[in-house]
Amino acid sequence: MATSKLDPIDRMILAELQADGRMTNVELAKRVGISAPPCLRRVRTLEESGYIRGYHADVDARALGFEVQVFAMVGLVSQAEVDLSAFEEKCREWSLVRECHMLNGEVDFILKCVAPDLSTFQTFLTEQLTAADNVASVKTSLVIRDAKDDPGVPFDVLEARLAETP
Repeated sequence: MATSKLDPIDRMILAELQADGRMTNVELAKRVGISAPPCLRRVRTLEESGYIRGYHADVDARALGFEVQVFAMVGLVSQAEVDLSAFEEKCREWSLVRECHMLNGEVDFILKCVAPDLSTFQTFLTEQLTAADNVASVKTSLVIRDAKDDPGVPFDVLEARLAETP
């Protein structure tokens, strides 16, 4: 489904669920101005169409003992598709890697990693990440603090763009 196929109510549903995925269908329906049964049908359609990929709790990593958050910029020896895919698969296997993004430019991938302490991350870095096949370089940056961590997309920007379209 293309974004243009979404009507304003669908977009409101997505914005509300992005902000609070635990609200009841009755509360969601009230917020978007429709009754509960059609609201539930719309949510299911949005799920089936892939606009809603899942529902997750936003857990506090530090409260759970994961004191270290690191961004690792990884350069590969080869950027052949088979090698890129193999590295992505490896990242999915590493539990300390929470996000993996392929980039355009000097760095091939950026990884968001969490660890309980610096020693655990260093062991992962030296024994797994830098030792992995096809890895040429790794540069890391330790997160000092989080200034912003908003999920999803800015619906206000989407609505502004749609308002400009004739």
